Amino acid sequence: MNEFVERRVRLTWRDPKPSYDVVIIGGGGHGLSIAYHLAKRHGITDVAVLERGYIGSGNSGRNTTVIRANYGIPESIRFYQRSLELYQRLEEETGRWLMHTEKGLIWMVHSEAGVRGEKRRALLNTAAGAETVFLTPDEIAELVPQIDLTGGGNGYPVLGASYHPKAATARHDRVVWALAEGAMDAGATILQRTTVTGLTLDGDRVVGVETDRGRFSAGVVVSAVGGFASEIAAMAGLRLPIVTHPLQAYVTNHYEQSFPFIIGSVEIPFYLSQTPRGEILIGAEYERAPGYSWGTSFDLLASCSAKAVAYLPFLARLRILRQWAGVCDISPDASPIMGFTPVQNLLVTTGWGTWGFKAIPAAGEQMAELIATWRTPELIAPFSYDRFERDRLMADAGSAGTH
Repeated sequence: MNEFVERRVRLTWRDPKPSYDVVIIGGGGHGLSIAYHLAKRHGITDVAVLERGYIGSGNSGRNTTVIRANYGIPESIRFYQRSLELYQRLEEETGRWLMHTEKGLIWMVHSEAGVRGEKRRALLNTAAGAETVFLTPDEIAELVPQIDLTGGGNGYPVLGASYHPKAATARHDRVVWALAEGAMDAGATILQRTTVTGLTLDGDRVVGVETDRGRFSAGVVVSAVGGFASEIAAMAGLRLPIVTHPLQAYVTNHYEQSFPFIIGSVEIPFYLSQTPRGEILIGAEYERAPGYSWGTSFDLLASCSAKAVAYLPFLARLRILRQWAGVCDISPDASPIMGFTPVQNLLVTTGWGTWGFKAIPAAGEQMAELIATWRTPELIAPFSYDRFERDRLMADAGSAGTH
């Protein structure tokens, strides 16, 4: 046992019932956040969360834990700023130490076009409520003395960066446990090792969920799965505009000094931060070919490490300890899809790409409000399923830390 093992969490396991008001498919951060907010904000507790593995065993346990709001369109900035603010008080609200640490995010650029883009981002972010400023190379060097602004002479020197000081990280498993504990304590049921095999339809209306543990009737079904959202939707004859790609990351051994920032490059994709254990966590691009593989590769380690070491030479002294992969659901405009679908009583929260973790509190809060009121909250209305039909895309691919 050590300080990274949570010994106080109390999870109240309940036997399944044949029927629930709300059935949520997916026991990761998003599904548990919906259940948590339904109970805590709206008093709706006749809820079942179905998870085919164990809670947090999917993408919630395979992410890089960055929390930020420095997006590229006003709608996304406002949504993620709300989530950032909810994260800031989630420890107090849940009574659990989530290792939430404000670090600040430095996004470097290496071209004149990049400089213009990040200056524009800083202005737009600030106008929409997410503090961001543009840094000169000298200002970057003052904040991060370990940096090599020449990139080791690779031809891509650092010409500037946007700086988002309220960006943070939190421990992913603790976030999952805290939300699960809160939902279960209020009366929600979480069923692990329960695989959804089909949806029960009455005409064009979903009325239940078929699983390997039997059928559960439901007033509302919410798909909150990561990576397999298209498969769940297809069970109701619905085609989601989603393509799934694998994404890898890795950590080094302990770095003896504190590295207090999240830092990366917009134009030479890589990012890194220091974990609570002192490891340096590094990632980059998601795989260009679609797929569902959780396999890892040496190619990612080699290419990503070369980029990171060029700008932070101290990394060359460290050793790689662990590598893992998850999968990312990417929508055509690189923004999430939340809310109603053409299938009555089937809701979705999907298309989170590489930024699902940072959205967990706000997405759960807003989806819970939609379920409780049967009206789409203003904050998530731009991300509705029907925006593609209405030609109202929320194009924001440039805000991804990975491409």
